[in-house]
Amino acid sequence: MQRQPERSAGKSRQSVKSRKAVASRLAASASTPVTTPQHMDSCAPAEVEYRGNRLTSTKTTGKALLRRTMPVATLLLAMLSPFSSADALGDKRVDKIHMPQPAHRTKPPRSRYNLTIPLDPPGNRLALPKVYGTPGRPLVVIDAGHGGHDPGAVSAATGSREKDITLAVAQAIKAELIKSGRVRVALTREDDRFLVLGERSALARAIKADLFISIHADSAPADEANGATIYTLSEVASDREATLLALRENKADIVNGVNLGGGNLEIASILLDLAQRETMTASVAFANLLKREATGLVPFRTDYHRMAGFVVLKAPDTASILLEVGYLTNIDDVERLSSDTGKKNLARGIRKAIEIHFARRFASR
Repeated sequence: MQRQPERSAGKSRQSVKSRKAVASRLAASASTPVTTPQHMDSCAPAEVEYRGNRLTSTKTTGKALLRRTMPVATLLLAMLSPFSSADALGDKRVDKIHMPQPAHRTKPPRSRYNLTIPLDPPGNRLALPKVYGTPGRPLVVIDAGHGGHDPGAVSAATGSREKDITLAVAQAIKAELIKSGRVRVALTREDDRFLVLGERSALARAIKADLFISIHADSAPADEANGATIYTLSEVASDREATLLALRENKADIVNGVNLGGGNLEIASILLDLAQRETMTASVAFANLLKREATGLVPFRTDYHRMAGFVVLKAPDTASILLEVGYLTNIDDVERLSSDTGKKNLARGIRKAIEIHFARRFASR
């Protein structure tokens, strides 16, 4: 029983001697220096320091390329060093061996082409527009199209930009409505700023607008096209948007303050569809009214009323139109929209239509 440890110790000493013999033969025959591969340059190296019978690995910074070369056998001896002593290396100590970290611990190489997009901090909400007029009166929101980095259409003849013309027209309409005093008015933007399409109608709904008018200026391949065009939401766009809106907002507080969230999905969809159809009917009625009241003040195209799926028209509970006030590719329209008289006539025609629209609504109650 006492000889068992000695046999184990003997086997261990033989194992160490055999490793030393293999290492010595490798050291005698190996002459090829090695370095770490070039593709490891981006990896963080580990410094392996040989002291006595131990290899101590510490994390370092810099490139992983081995700074000094050594024979293959010497590197193998360094790897076998926990089982050998310093004299197995011919009394040579391996001071520092740069070895790459395992692949799962290293960061991928960074591309020389990087795009950084600053994001707004979470929780920042869009400021609500200022409302002008007497509290309790119907609220009209005027949306000046484009703005900021988006100039919209540009006149080749004069260089006039759509974003500037729409803002000037919106301000003229606001001044006309404030002077009348029969409605309240707010602008989605009162300066040269950019708003995404969804934000424009969202602002109108946030302040509970009764009517939404988006102002734009058109362009055409031929410069003969001229006159104003009124757009309302189309049936196809309405049905698709009603479905997406119902799923996205979970039917809660989206139609005239009525909570649809607790009901059946089919019932809620029917209620939403009915509300949006009523809104579309009111929008079409206002479009026809605007054409009638503004004729003589504003030139209209023969096919003055069109229907399309504009994002800004898709509020389910606010009557909305998009008014293309003219064509920037037509010199006569550009001159009309740039003049004070042209803007005032346009504002007068819109003001008359707005007043009659709400008078009819109040009379029908």
